[in-house]
Amino acid sequence: MPQGRQTPARLIDVAEKAGVSLTTASFAMSGRPGVSEAVAERVRAIAAELGYVPNMQARSLASGASSTVGLLVHDIADPYFAELASAVVASAADLGLTVQICQSSRDPEQEITQVRTLVASRVRALIMAGSGRTGTSDARATYDELERFQSTGGRVAMIGRHRTPLDAVVPDNAAGGAMVGVHLRDLGHTQVGIVAGPDDLASAADRLRGVTEALTADSERVDLYVEHSAFDHAGGEAAAERLLTDHPNITALVALNDSMAAGVLATTRRRGLDVPGDISVTGFDDVRVAADLGPGLTTVRLPLHKMGTSAVALAMKPPATRARRVQVPVELVVRGSTGLRRR
Repeated sequence: MPQGRQTPARLIDVAEKAGVSLTTASFAMSGRPGVSEAVAERVRAIAAELGYVPNMQARSLASGASSTVGLLVHDIADPYFAELASAVVASAADLGLTVQICQSSRDPEQEITQVRTLVASRVRALIMAGSGRTGTSDARATYDELERFQSTGGRVAMIGRHRTPLDAVVPDNAAGGAMVGVHLRDLGHTQVGIVAGPDDLASAADRLRGVTEALTADSERVDLYVEHSAFDHAGGEAAAERLLTDHPNITALVALNDSMAAGVLATTRRRGLDVPGDISVTGFDDVRVAADLGPGLTTVRLPLHKMGTSAVALAMKPPATRARRVQVPVELVVRGSTGLRRR
């Protein structure tokens, strides 16, 4: 080890000094195809210079000795994540694998901690479900951990993260938002409140953009009122309360996930508003309980089971030189919570 280095060299140190990606450095060190000989020689030379020694035990464990898949979700109590987890567990079981589940509670620091916990548990692959945050360094820190895991032979697949350098299963959130916007515009709603979730949550931002662009696509004036809050039932309740207090002329409320929509419906019931007679309400995701809400929720359907099984399939594939994307379709499911504007 070079004199003065306080900690052992890591593969990411080699990659940074060589000016290549972590995946390229990993391929060069392991002799995998896809890297030119000149680049591979430079990476190996820098590794020798820094005193980097591959962790062969970790490489062996991560590349197939373990029969466990790690699954990290934001909140296992949220029906969206519960349905994804159910699909992942079932699909993994078909392959003779077990699943270890952790949750981050949408805390970036906890996310990194849980990734490290799963890696330390020697999982064969790691699946992360849930949107990332925009404009923060926390995402980069998480990706560094995941890419380090991949460099030792582990596999990673993301669910619902578009802005990632890793393999991912992604729905078209903006298209789904546009479907909601077109539906409400066709029903004549021009005073619309949007319960939007945190303003730095990538999936919420994409859904909001789709709704907004669709509602404002023609020349008719549409007034939009956006309220950001927690991406859960309580956040939906609180945001709906604020919107209806500040803008009593609203005739439709758009929630950007179904848990928030359930909170919105709770607020409308408390206020004695008829849905959809007085106000229309929409959600996003189409979790299993959406059809059983009172009234049944008009929402954007994501193929949650397919998203979970596709993530397992992706995580079991050999690594590729470029990140892969599995795009899944979305559709609008119209139920009893939306109707023509009546005031």
